[in-house]
Amino acid sequence: MLSLEEAQSRAQDLVTAARRAGADAADAIYACNASTTVSVRLGELEDVERSEGEEIGLRVFVGQRSASISGSDMNPATLGTLVERCIAMAREAPDDPYAGLAPEDRLLRKRPPHLDLADEEEPEPAALRERALIAEEAARAVPGITNSEGGGAANGRSQMALATSHGFAGSYAGTSHSIWASVLAGTGADMQRDHASHSARHLEDLDHAEEVGQRAGHRAVARLHPVRIESGVMPIIFDPRIGSSLVGHLIGGIVGPAIARRSSFLLDSLGQALFDSAVTIIDDPLRQRGLRSRPFDGEGLPVARRALIDAGVLTGWLLDSASARQLGLEPTGHASRGGSGAPGAGVSNVHMEPGRASPGDLMADVKRGLYVTELIGMGVNGVTGDYSRGAAGFLIENGAVTRAVSEITIAGNLKDMFRALTPASDLSYRYAINVPTLRVDGMTVAGG
Repeated sequence: MLSLEEAQSRAQDLVTAARRAGADAADAIYACNASTTVSVRLGELEDVERSEGEEIGLRVFVGQRSASISGSDMNPATLGTLVERCIAMAREAPDDPYAGLAPEDRLLRKRPPHLDLADEEEPEPAALRERALIAEEAARAVPGITNSEGGGAANGRSQMALATSHGFAGSYAGTSHSIWASVLAGTGADMQRDHASHSARHLEDLDHAEEVGQRAGHRAVARLHPVRIESGVMPIIFDPRIGSSLVGHLIGGIVGPAIARRSSFLLDSLGQALFDSAVTIIDDPLRQRGLRSRPFDGEGLPVARRALIDAGVLTGWLLDSASARQLGLEPTGHASRGGSGAPGAGVSNVHMEPGRASPGDLMADVKRGLYVTELIGMGVNGVTGDYSRGAAGFLIENGAVTRAVSEITIAGNLKDMFRALTPASDLSYRYAINVPTLRVDGMTVAGG
């Protein structure tokens, strides 16, 4: 794997070559990654996989025309051909008045912040195997577990470098460590499956393998003997591990490209109260060791902590430079970039601030409702906000979680769901998007 300095040099060299070949402006992004994954099943080693790869992407501008191209062959002659092809493609592309690099006066000029994203510790495959075996064994030891889909452990390292022809150059590295287990409980037609996992930037922050395995086992056993329920309108309590999907739908509705295309259910909602005043949602790209932390965005702009929802009110859109120009606004430092294609817009580490009530208090007055732990399917319309998804979880009766339920559908409209949402106090930071337990009143449930 290249050093960060070598990665940066490779991106800058490609931009320089593009300018010499006739591009009016250009940027290049270099990314490389390496990972090791060990899988076990029923106490035996099942697979050891090592993957390494690198890719470089080039975007050029000729007047108001642009094109992008990517490749994985780093031979200088091949990269020279890449530049020639990209410029030829740009000359044949249609004019785009909104395309271009980020505003030069907005670029990150000072030293990027240190976010502690890279761990020096790199476990050997034998250590990963031991961790995977412990996780699966702990899951299988839970009474009621009858089979296993396996356990696993992995670690990886990635590096990226970005260079632009108008003066930005930056790079950073990150590591990941993960552990998981998936098991089955029961027999025959009553068999139920569940899993548990955890990921962290640093090994010392990773959950113990035994804890992960036990969670997987207890979750699977709890789902045994599900009952059918009658259809109706009732409160839904979303477990934190799936409640984050509601925030994901919010994000999808406020990205600049969707607003510029006028294809969002939140099109006319800027500055409006979408949630109760107790709800605040934060995007924090500068969180130390965050799973999606980054020192700059995909166009070289500085990033900052920002409230997407402040006391219930939508504060603004998530804008890359192109969508900002189209909307007559300024980019917000939310550009995201892959190896090929123009930048899009996205978030980093997002969380919903906790409320005051405990999860128990949140459901204390629910005479009949659902505690949802799994969502199935993608029945969400990003243009209208209509929401309909398969679900599984547990029945809530008289304020207590009781029997498992499955084969149900929950439905509503995202705007109505946002207004009816109440967060509990149990926020913890485990994922890229984190929420506490959430209650949404007035949803329609279709039973089996």
